[in-house]
Amino acid sequence: MTRARRRSERGVSTLELSILAPAIIALIFVSIQTALWLYGRSVALNAAEEGVSRLRLVQPLVYTPAVGEKVRADVQSYAQQLGGTTLQNATVPFPAYNDPEGVVSFTVTGKTVSLVPGLELKVTRTATGRIEQFEADK
Repeated sequence: MTRARRRSERGVSTLELSILAPAIIALIFVSIQTALWLYGRSVALNAAEEGVSRLRLVQPLVYTPAVGEKVRADVQSYAQQLGGTTLQNATVPFPAYNDPEGVVSFTVTGKTVSLVPGLELKVTRTATGRIEQFEADK
């Protein structure tokens, strides 16, 4: 009678770990990168909404490009402050203040921090709102 030789299972755990570890680490990095990108989007949208909420209270008769520039500079500073190192190079172009249609719009653009060298994740968020119209009582 021949005995069936059992194969040794030494080293199986190491082999399994060497196969699974890179996949698990990649999944962790993708999750962190996604969270950073989503946070950058949130910061950009929050800053754009802040600009819209400030500028929509300015009446068309009072609005001047200087007022728009002041709010734009404040929004850019706010985005850089809120984003910290997560939303880098935050820029805010001049706002769209459209009197005939009664709409104001802000766009905030920036880059989110990247864990992968060479990977650039750009974020652009726009907020739009109606200009408040105040009327005297009759």
